[in-house]
Amino acid sequence: MFSLSVLDQSPIPAGGTGGQSLRNSLELAALSDELGYRRFWMAEHHATPSLASASPELMLSAIGRETRRIRIGTGGVMLPHYSPYKVAEGFSMLAGLFPDRIDLGLGRAPGSDQLTAFALQQDRRARAPNAFPEQVAELIGHYDGTLPADHPFRHLSSMLPGGAEKPEIWILGSSADSAHLAGAMGLPYCIADFIAGESPELADRYRAAFTPSGRLAEPLVMVACWAIAADDAEKAHWLYGPSRMMFAHMMMGKLIPVPHADDAARWLAANQVPTPPGRAPILGDAGQCRAGIERKAALYGASEVMLVNILHDHAARLDSYRLIARAMMAASEAAEAT
Repeated sequence: MFSLSVLDQSPIPAGGTGGQSLRNSLELAALSDELGYRRFWMAEHHATPSLASASPELMLSAIGRETRRIRIGTGGVMLPHYSPYKVAEGFSMLAGLFPDRIDLGLGRAPGSDQLTAFALQQDRRARAPNAFPEQVAELIGHYDGTLPADHPFRHLSSMLPGGAEKPEIWILGSSADSAHLAGAMGLPYCIADFIAGESPELADRYRAAFTPSGRLAEPLVMVACWAIAADDAEKAHWLYGPSRMMFAHMMMGKLIPVPHADDAARWLAANQVPTPPGRAPILGDAGQCRAGIERKAALYGASEVMLVNILHDHAARLDSYRLIARAMMAASEAAEAT
């Protein structure tokens, strides 16, 4: 059996505000904790009118106080924007505040366009080089005390504010490079199916490259995918309309807040927006979503499935996660009874 988790991006509905969206994320985190989800991760996106989570680590400090059991983390921190030591310090603090509950998911994508990525740099004399593997190695070295003896920052590792408490580190990705890196470094790997489309070969590549480490003895795969549950399939497809409309506009170079589902339905009726092969979301009533999630877990051989959606209606988002959790629990109880 596999675990269920939640990835949230704090969607900003048309007519809404970023502040309210962030507060909605706190409510969703508390509900996810109550429903028994294993993890609740916040994404990192910059300079967009549709997603409010620009600094997921700030959200974790608030989410930790709103929850009790669930692991909380980032999906992810876009490490090329930051100093590895600064990230190590921040997540050491979080781990000290919320022991054995902090996940640090790391990605190399900018979470923005290239101009915004450049604006995030401190030194703007030249665009920052892509040194993601080296950054990950330095970050882990700070936590595990494995920086080389002659490394100029080696002595800083003993002064992390969380002391012995440290986060669980994940590599996030949707490419062969990320799969190989996660495997070679002996780290758990979260595959962004909702970005790349179905790519089970990434799980195969990760397992083939996996080398046991002090952090992980066996490969650990999680897959993050789109999922929307509603009372019936028709309503689930209607709720998915805003995401389709947003994606179509993004492909045209336009960023918009999350439209109302009625507005999206009218726009989609007037504009043909095909779903790319392999990128169909999991949609339907609770039973249909349960079957789709089980198929996705089997496809990747995943021990965890992380669910994500972008809806205009916050209440519908809460209902979606509630319906899926209850359907999975009912299926689990039925299996145990037999």
